[in-house]
Amino acid sequence: MTELESVRLDKWLWAARFFKTRKLASDAVSGGKVHLNDQRTKPSKEIRPGAKLSISKDNYTWDITVIALSEQRRPAKEAALLYEESAESQEKRQHQIIQQREQRELFGFSHREHKPNKRDRRLIHRFKQG
Repeated sequence: MTELESVRLDKWLWAARFFKTRKLASDAVSGGKVHLNDQRTKPSKEIRPGAKLSISKDNYTWDITVIALSEQRRPAKEAALLYEESAESQEKRQHQIIQQREQRELFGFSHREHKPNKRDRRLIHRFKQG
């Protein structure tokens, strides 16, 4: 975390580890998945500490306030220091995670289901051939 005045939005999202690449961050901003101060914006928009961001990704939403700026991708523990998430946002996301977990259990999705291995594929092929 350096003493920067402003940083490009896509670069900050990448540095704060919301997206794996700057391209993904840029596409998300362009696609309307990221709002700056409740308005759509461009990936090249310069942000400053105190900016309010709303980030939608994988059916989850983060409502955060930018605390610090960085142009470099750092470890996750350091990246978490770049922003502060609202309590309502955290609570809502945790509730969504619990709901998804319950739905998976309810509908019988288990981790034991696997992709057929070579032997299984041979048996399936024999069965289909007759």
